[in-house]
Amino acid sequence: MFQNLKGDLFGGITAGIVALPLALAFGVSSGLGPSAGLYGAIFISFFASLFGGTNTQISGPTAPMTAVSMVVIAGIVAINDGDINQALPAILSVFLLAGIMQVGLGLIGLGKYIKYIPYPVVSGFMTAIGVIILVTQILPAVGYYPKEDHAYVGQFMPQAEERILENILQEEAGEGILVLENFEETIKRAEGITPADMQKEASTLAAKDASGVIGTFRVLPRALQNINWLELGLALATILIIYGFKRITSAIPSTLVALIVVSGAAFGFGLEYRPIEQIPSGLPIPNLEIFTGFQLSSITPYIFTALTLALLGAIDSLLTSVVADNMTQTKHKPNKELVGQGIGNSIAAIFGGLPGAGATIRTVVNINSGGKTKLSGMVAGVLLLVILLALGPVASQIPAAVLAGILVTVGIGVMDYRGLKAIPHLPKDIKLGPLKLSSEVIIMLVVMVLSSIWNLVYAVGIGLVIASLMFMKKIGDLTAQRSDVKPLREEAWSDEKNLPAKIKEEVFIKHIKGPLFFGSTNEFQQLASQIPHDATTVVIRMGRMQYMDQSGLYAMEDVLQDLLRKDITVLLVNILDQPKYMMERIDIIPDLIPEEHIFDSFKSCMAWIGNNNSTD
Repeated sequence: MFQNLKGDLFGGITAGIVALPLALAFGVSSGLGPSAGLYGAIFISFFASLFGGTNTQISGPTAPMTAVSMVVIAGIVAINDGDINQALPAILSVFLLAGIMQVGLGLIGLGKYIKYIPYPVVSGFMTAIGVIILVTQILPAVGYYPKEDHAYVGQFMPQAEERILENILQEEAGEGILVLENFEETIKRAEGITPADMQKEASTLAAKDASGVIGTFRVLPRALQNINWLELGLALATILIIYGFKRITSAIPSTLVALIVVSGAAFGFGLEYRPIEQIPSGLPIPNLEIFTGFQLSSITPYIFTALTLALLGAIDSLLTSVVADNMTQTKHKPNKELVGQGIGNSIAAIFGGLPGAGATIRTVVNINSGGKTKLSGMVAGVLLLVILLALGPVASQIPAAVLAGILVTVGIGVMDYRGLKAIPHLPKDIKLGPLKLSSEVIIMLVVMVLSSIWNLVYAVGIGLVIASLMFMKKIGDLTAQRSDVKPLREEAWSDEKNLPAKIKEEVFIKHIKGPLFFGSTNEFQQLASQIPHDATTVVIRMGRMQYMDQSGLYAMEDVLQDLLRKDITVLLVNILDQPKYMMERIDIIPDLIPEEHIFDSFKSCMAWIGNNNSTD
């Protein structure tokens, strides 16, 4: 591990510096605060490098993982009446569960299968992540915070009162003291509601109403009427420096330059800007409430979300591992990498950090700066810890608008422009009435739109289902197109020529090309109806049918029974091991097709036909 000490130190330090502004920005964006992003970057970077399977990988909070985490955080905070401290144990329990799931994925060897997730699903998801981050940063970039807009919050006062009264009734029902004939206790508790309670509940409802892409657009007119020009100026300055400095040099991270320059100018000139939340000083402390106050009911609704986090982190990390392999001419260990990422995410959750994954930009920076071993990722984590301990109070003075500006550039950068550019050129393989559409474009757009305006988790699931169904339909269609039933005189196969004319007219051939599975059974079942009544023999050539599932097996049985009922002799040629095994399990062989009607070659099958015809 220490054979490349100088390169690993420089690579780790450089990657850690690049990670700092992003970690703070992702923490603020998630709703848990900048410290959560920083803790996630520290622990995931160190432990994913120590236990992972990609030597040069630098891990930490990423845009996709943060976007999904926002869903978890917002949902659990809303359930807990907007109290982030009360909701924190449940939130971190979901993150811990995701980390444990990742370890499990690695241990059972699923790392090598992640690559089979269809590209249109990944493309639509990544573009949606960019849209979500970009849109949701508009409000902080213009200095508008819905919870602090008294006129807007005031609209939710009636709902807040209803919500508080509902909570009182639920509490009484849980305590067993709710009596419908006597509401004395209810009235007593209702009289204890203070204006501050009402205001807090209304603020929570207002924040929820203004969250996400739809919520942002809902309050955007109010935001544009209440622009804080100083905050907008800081955000725009940050964006301009990030893009402008890249044109000067890429040796120094432009994100870090923008963070230091704009924050330094705002602080130095004594501007009255809005700073980020206070970053706690001292070492991170484990949140033991995850274990002591654990309630299964609090995380049950988020088990699928935790699995999505685990899978998303796996995809994100392994894609970065492939990039690292290409740059270093090495080969990563995918299952070990998943175990390392899971351990890193689990430990980060215990200490209150955001979940993360392998980060492509940070990994590339590490490699280009000389990093070659696991030490580089561990150095990056230690550097961030040192920055936390030494510069925590200083970092707490960073303007919130600066981090919003950084996230705007992240949102723009994370979109899949290659997939978007390909939309006009992808083959249009689906007909909807007069319209011709591309199935891959449909999948990408469905995932992108549903992820952006509805739910990231469900959108990916729906995209996978649509992609799977369309894939099966295509394979079924291709199998049906390649399979044919024709008289021998129309065949072009070389070994099906030069046969007596009588045999050519009476013998029909079915070529099964490709798997016989549930997607292609419908076309195969039409075989019996395609055979003329004067046919005496059907030859089914199965040398190119490598696989048969249960649907295909029963379709084969039905077709064979139909043909035999018409007194047509069925001959099977070159049947492969798996289909033969399946057909033997339900006694198609030998009950329907005796062993003497099964041939290893087409030549021996034709010889049998010739001998039998000559004796007729």
